Amino acid sequence: MKIVVLDGYTLNPGDLSWNGLENLGEVTVYDRTAPEDVVSRIGDAPIILTNKVIIDRNVMQDCPDLKYVGVLATGYNVVDIEAAHKLGIIVTNIPAYSTASVAQMVFAHILNITNDIATYAHETKGGKWTACPDFCYWNAPIIELAGKTMGIVGLGNIGMAVARIALSFGMKVFAATSKPQSILPEGITASSIDDVLAYSDVISLHCPLTEGTKHLINKESICKMKRSAILINTGRGPLINEQDLADALANGDIAAFGGDVLSVEPARANNPLLNAPHCYITPHIAWATTEARTRLMNTAVENVRQFIAGETVVNAI
Repeated sequence: MKIVVLDGYTLNPGDLSWNGLENLGEVTVYDRTAPEDVVSRIGDAPIILTNKVIIDRNVMQDCPDLKYVGVLATGYNVVDIEAAHKLGIIVTNIPAYSTASVAQMVFAHILNITNDIATYAHETKGGKWTACPDFCYWNAPIIELAGKTMGIVGLGNIGMAVARIALSFGMKVFAATSKPQSILPEGITASSIDDVLAYSDVISLHCPLTEGTKHLINKESICKMKRSAILINTGRGPLINEQDLADALANGDIAAFGGDVLSVEPARANNPLLNAPHCYITPHIAWATTEARTRLMNTAVENVRQFIAGETVVNAI
């Protein structure tokens, strides 16, 4: 059975193996696929895997042999699910594979900002510590997390993992969540979004991107935050109005931002956050630890195996 991977490079740039998939059929792996090549590369393959290549109704209709679309990610907005259902095409995703890795990145950003790690490492290499008359050198406040308030917007798998880490640091945790207080772990307080914005020293975004959450962080919501607040986004780029945030950072209306996602990726050269002060952006790599990618690969293979075997596909959407 033919299996086509349309954009496999980000999952496996060479350090993992496609052997598990190759044991299930005749596999063709493309590192990347341009929109104009999607239909021809799928051809008569009944099974395809995609990460960011869009599979819309037209692609499905132009590929009548297509029976299965495996999304190599948790989010599946790249596939027209309604059209797939009408055409009898199974669509799967990979849930919860990156929870620990993304939560780790949240605190990598927080600790970089509060301890100014990158700056001090750079200045030490530049001789600032060597030239210092004292045994230690610092030129800006260093912030302790214990006793501070962590505000979490969205308390799914990743939000909950972030909350647990925050508690281990001795932080108070407020969460804007639909979950009732009665089922939340000890130490997590269900709160309104306004209270999260107003009282939190660190705010981390983990809600889904919907019409209601698009540009959740904007000029008005930033005005509700402490001027000393740190904002973290490892969720979805469009949760933030990037121009409003860049202006706020420039004006000192918010202390710092750490982000792993932007509204358009890869980042455009004119994105206002790229040159904003106190702004630290990583290139959408929170999910990309070797361990998380290995879990993703293993789950993707198992999804395909279940489909081929005629079993109930657990991760079908």
